[in-house]
Amino acid sequence: MITKEATLYIANEKKGIPSLLFPLIHQSLKSALSKSSQFYIALSGGSLPSLLNDLPESFQSAGINPNWEKWHVILADERIVPLTDDDSNMKACQESFLDQVPIPKTQIYGINESLIGSDVSKIASEYQSRIFPPSCKSLDQHHVDCVLLGFGPDGHTASLFPHHELLHENELLVAGIMNSPKPPPQRITLTMKVFNDMSQDIIFVGAGDGKAPILDGIFSSIQEVKKDEGSRQCIVRMNKDNDSYPCGMIFPRKEGARLMYITDEDGAKDLSKKMVKTSVL
Repeated sequence: MITKEATLYIANEKKGIPSLLFPLIHQSLKSALSKSSQFYIALSGGSLPSLLNDLPESFQSAGINPNWEKWHVILADERIVPLTDDDSNMKACQESFLDQVPIPKTQIYGINESLIGSDVSKIASEYQSRIFPPSCKSLDQHHVDCVLLGFGPDGHTASLFPHHELLHENELLVAGIMNSPKPPPQRITLTMKVFNDMSQDIIFVGAGDGKAPILDGIFSSIQEVKKDEGSRQCIVRMNKDNDSYPCGMIFPRKEGARLMYITDEDGAKDLSKKMVKTSVL
């Protein structure tokens, strides 16, 4: 039985979030390359791409070879718009991060723009066939080493929204959505099956007091285990019933998988009442 615990990192200020995020990406990369010759990372949109501006420099500062030629970048979700559209998650990722680094273009996987205007399920199916090739016969062969996700004030993550039927999709790895509660309405998204069964490290990032009700809703208890000058590190236990918040429904089940949340003091403002002082949650 899996104990649903996660690590929560709390920055004193929002501007301190990248300094917490980058070492986790470094660690995920090193772990992946210790076992394989490839590093698969899934990126989401929203405000998250802007946090990656200084990621390349962070590898240099840490004395780590990023091995960019081994990276494979996929999208946790994407809006069905051209790459030139400001709603494009890939455009945001390129402008903030990908255009700075020499990852082979063939290893950066955007949607097939020639299919825009087709049925969304066709776009999703084509995307799935490229990032999870049919030649991979098992969930162990399908994998994502690191997933970077945000979460909205309603608890949605990627393009998985509260009470939406896609939350219970058990077959597809990439699904199309025609009726997104947020515009634009047509999107594709990785499914819960990918996040829960095929992902090694999942990192949620969300700051500001607008995130506080969500963190309060998905965590049942919190124990501070480390405090530095600019941040705190805690162990949190997830609520058993998080059906109202898609982000709280995600918990990777692969052996050795890690679930991590990063927020700031504003995002964590409602958690003090859940603090426990014992050494075991």
